[in-house]
Amino acid sequence: MRIILLTILLLRFVPCLSQESFAVYFDSNQFSLTQKERARLDHWIAANKESKIVAVNGYTDEDGTTGFNDTLAKKRVDFIVSLLKGNINIRDDFKTRSFGETFQSSRIKAENRKVTIYYLLAKDLHRENEILGIVPKSEVPKPKVRQPIRFPTNIAIDNPNGTKTSVQLDTLFMQKVNLAKAGDKLQIENLNFRINTFIVVPESVPKMYELLLVLQSNPDLNIRILGHLCCMPSDKQDLSTQRAKAVYSFLTAYGIPKDRLSYKGLGVTQPLFPIPEKNEAERAANRRVEIEIIAN
Repeated sequence: MRIILLTILLLRFVPCLSQESFAVYFDSNQFSLTQKERARLDHWIAANKESKIVAVNGYTDEDGTTGFNDTLAKKRVDFIVSLLKGNINIRDDFKTRSFGETFQSSRIKAENRKVTIYYLLAKDLHRENEILGIVPKSEVPKPKVRQPIRFPTNIAIDNPNGTKTSVQLDTLFMQKVNLAKAGDKLQIENLNFRINTFIVVPESVPKMYELLLVLQSNPDLNIRILGHLCCMPSDKQDLSTQRAKAVYSFLTAYGIPKDRLSYKGLGVTQPLFPIPEKNEAERAANRRVEIEIIAN
């Protein structure tokens, strides 16, 4: 059986009792309706103003040549669609099919010279996609674009004697952290500790405030603090963990929620330079604190 499909947009049908149909019939070799059939169509349109058309199929009998009947089936569909548009709601991706004379659904020829309209009643429109077997495409979320933040260039830090000291902030580092993506690792340069302790040297305190200000300004930012050591073959005192925890404790003491932070000591397991290092520059590079972006 040869079927010619004239598809406006493809629509897949599944059998369902909620999908209705209505047919109009044509005289032999005609693509316009008789007065009687036009009246039936008009009456159906008037009664279905709240319905929705989902497909229109056209058919012919076997009289005439194959090419003639294929063209006639198309003309019948086009004629009916022209009467429907503007008078009843039609699905945007509705489908039209034209079946030539090789398609025969009945032994009575007059019953094959028709156009069938498939539609949904108003009461079923809320289940439209379900009835038609259409799975809506899941919406692809747009990637979040992180916007730069205007950070202060300096800050006043409290001194132990009650006075304040104004210090310069590294806004380039702060912006880099703010714009980093999940999975990125960033070294906190110039964050140094007293030898063999987890006490931050005074000149490195501004680095702690820089990280604090970024976390305060960006509530979506979650980080893991990673501590590293230099010089020795192992971290027997777990000093790398204590240094990472010192940064963690500073941030939580200033109000950063604990569920946005974590810390871990990695000892000498991930040196940037082989141990023992050749010089102080290599030792300083290995003796570092990094932050890993968990979420942003």
